[in-house]
Amino acid sequence: MKNTISHRVADFLKGFPPFNMLSIEVLEDIAVEINIQYLDKDELVFKEGDSPHTNFYVVHKGAVALRKAPQNEMVDLCDEGDIFGLRPLMAQENYKMEAKAYEETILYCIPIEVFKPYALKNKSIGNFLLESFASNTRNPYAKKHRGTLYGETSGEENEAIVPLFDVQQVRWSKNIISCETSTAITELANAMKLNKIGAMLVLKNKLPIGIITDKDLRNKIGTGEIPISGTAIEIMSSPVITYGEELTVTQAQMGMMASGVSHLCITKDGTPHTKAVGIVSKHDIMLSVGNNPSVLIKAIQRATKTKEIKRIRLSIMKLLRGYLQQGIPMTITSKIISELNNACTKQVIELNLKKMETPPPCSFVWLAIGSQGRNEQLLQTDQDNAIIFENESTGDGTPHKAYFLKLAQKINKGLMKIGYEYCPADMMASNPKWCLDLDSWKKNVSYWISNPGKNEVLLSSIFFDFNAVYGNNKLADELSDVIFETLKRFPVFTTHLASGALQSPPPSGFFRSFLVEHDGANKDNFDLKRRTLMPLTDAARVLILSHFVKGINNTAARFEKLAALEPNNKELYLSCSYATKALLKFRTKQGILHHDSGRYLDLNTLSKEERVKLKRTFKTIKEIQELINIRFKVSQLL
Repeated sequence: MKNTISHRVADFLKGFPPFNMLSIEVLEDIAVEINIQYLDKDELVFKEGDSPHTNFYVVHKGAVALRKAPQNEMVDLCDEGDIFGLRPLMAQENYKMEAKAYEETILYCIPIEVFKPYALKNKSIGNFLLESFASNTRNPYAKKHRGTLYGETSGEENEAIVPLFDVQQVRWSKNIISCETSTAITELANAMKLNKIGAMLVLKNKLPIGIITDKDLRNKIGTGEIPISGTAIEIMSSPVITYGEELTVTQAQMGMMASGVSHLCITKDGTPHTKAVGIVSKHDIMLSVGNNPSVLIKAIQRATKTKEIKRIRLSIMKLLRGYLQQGIPMTITSKIISELNNACTKQVIELNLKKMETPPPCSFVWLAIGSQGRNEQLLQTDQDNAIIFENESTGDGTPHKAYFLKLAQKINKGLMKIGYEYCPADMMASNPKWCLDLDSWKKNVSYWISNPGKNEVLLSSIFFDFNAVYGNNKLADELSDVIFETLKRFPVFTTHLASGALQSPPPSGFFRSFLVEHDGANKDNFDLKRRTLMPLTDAARVLILSHFVKGINNTAARFEKLAALEPNNKELYLSCSYATKALLKFRTKQGILHHDSGRYLDLNTLSKEERVKLKRTFKTIKEIQELINIRFKVSQLL
């Protein structure tokens, strides 16, 4: 007969991470060893500086406040299903905070020695505990906490990152057809024909020293450069580009592009000094890649109609889903998907330039602004863009604006057809206000910065994240120079920009409850963009501009640059970078799941684990907003 209490404990735990990663049988075995502790309001669990207990704790009912001296500041409020007191499991140090019952509370006390073997066996559990432990240090993956759960290992990559190069291995042929340096050209050509191969290795002392391909035969024999009576050594390409047996698709592609070759040789140790065991051709890669980024980019560049690009967009979304499922880091995922999105935009522009009656009257550049400008537009949200053209008119006074407005209308329509909706606020190049010559743009941004009213600050915050996607990048560089020169002359602008960055409402209220929308179409939903991503995006922008750093538009990358510029705030900035990537990943997953932008969340559909991950970012958002408020003296504007 089952122990009724332990069965209830196991049944409760299975609903919360990381215990939901274990079978109910295992949980019931653990539950037998768990003690239950009842606490009155304000009763201590442990004090700051106390020696570590032999247990860590899970809140069953009620709440526990974690506070830190000297101001007795509340760092966190743990409610149902939350874990705390992990220090003895992680660091073997005295407690760094006080834990006290916020109200009448029931705790489950889980013995370290009982649970640790399961955490050691299951890295997902270990990583979750590591995040829970380190969340109060701001950065869950700070170096000082890496490996602390797995004591005997260095644990340099507890984030469980799967490098892109290791995602998919290339299939290579083990059927090697080779010849010697003295083999006659006619003989090796017949061997290639007989075996239906496009390349042959040339060996010397059984080691690969050269390769002969169809291209060599065509370019050297067919043109008469080398007589057909020659030998292999006269037409072979040397040295051979070699890789080891664990060669991946992306490595193979990069190797071929970097060396300008169509075949690679696989050897025992990846060098030409060991025996050849296989050969890889471009055809082998094509068979392996499926939705590989380089294949998709080539398909985009070959597209002759907008509807073809729309079909390729479906493959890009499939690739994105695959990356999320495989746990590819968001840094890599964002870069790849953004490059593919930019390639789609470029091809739409190319196709519509061909539809114009005449070529452009002067050089121009197409700017992506907003999330696409920051390389953060993973889902197909609405478009934000602008055009800068070089001159207002030709020498005879013929204006250029009409031409570029007509072009922009075609491009915006093309982008809409492939899935990017029109901007509700009409911040698009087809709007005359966003299609201007360089001098007009310079006047605009100079005015915004020197006269920072509410509207000017809003326009600046959108426009300052631009990215040159197509055309003459020098025009964008010139405008960027003017922005930074003007910022130096009007430093008060950053205070106004900082004030704007603090307008996004906080993500949580009393008792860590999610603040939801009170009315409108999304009533009772949580606005993930406005309450979490926007505060981080706005903070990164004003901070990086205050350092006059050019060329870094991505929010996570901005925080990482700030961490290098301000070592005293490194931990907070790295935490902001991590939170940005975590939230972007969360929004993307939600968008794919619900076939929308992922912006508004129905909290009832979220699991406890998803709620925990979201709440971990709230403290970081609060701290970066506090830093901005103090640094830029925003209160002085009130």
